[in-house]
Amino acid sequence: MALTNEELRIVPLAPQTWPMFDAMVLRHNGIFGGCWCTWFHPDSEDRAPGAEGSRAEKKRYVECGVAHAALVVDGDEAVAWAEYGTPAELPNIHHRKQYDAEADLVPDYRVTCIFVDKRHRRRGLAETALLGALDLIAREGGGVVEGYPHVPGEKRVSSSFLYNGTRAMYERCGFEFVRPKGLKNTVMRRTVAPAG
Repeated sequence: MALTNEELRIVPLAPQTWPMFDAMVLRHNGIFGGCWCTWFHPDSEDRAPGAEGSRAEKKRYVECGVAHAALVVDGDEAVAWAEYGTPAELPNIHHRKQYDAEADLVPDYRVTCIFVDKRHRRRGLAETALLGALDLIAREGGGVVEGYPHVPGEKRVSSSFLYNGTRAMYERCGFEFVRPKGLKNTVMRRTVAPAG
């Protein structure tokens, strides 16, 4: 059964909402082999190995207020998220060397990962999560937001590999194409006004 917008709400990832995020990631075996959506964060020498190390690290980032995401919630269960943060909070992006060499500005925020529960895919929740992140950014004062979506080729790709959505989705959400990044990634940008 498809979820309707009336059944969904957006909540920020925070210590109080950690249990919902935690449960969703656990349902998916830690996401991408136990990443826990930590790959884009700074490297930490204190991090323990494996999925449990990533889980503890993500929880620590959340408790310190340096991990942000818009959680799409149905009832009391998170069913999707969009991770966002400042470049200092999320410095690790794919094709970083090329990105830095071609950069024309430093954005205020990055959207680095979008994930949808496998039970709820193909229902537009990635776009809902992205719009939720933009709304939370607006509440934090807005600014220039970049995303790095994929441009799928002719060959069909599993949606699980589209960890940051597609260019078409970003365009629907008001982003403009800036330049390519790597073979099948792009730099997309949108300015978000502060919430009124």
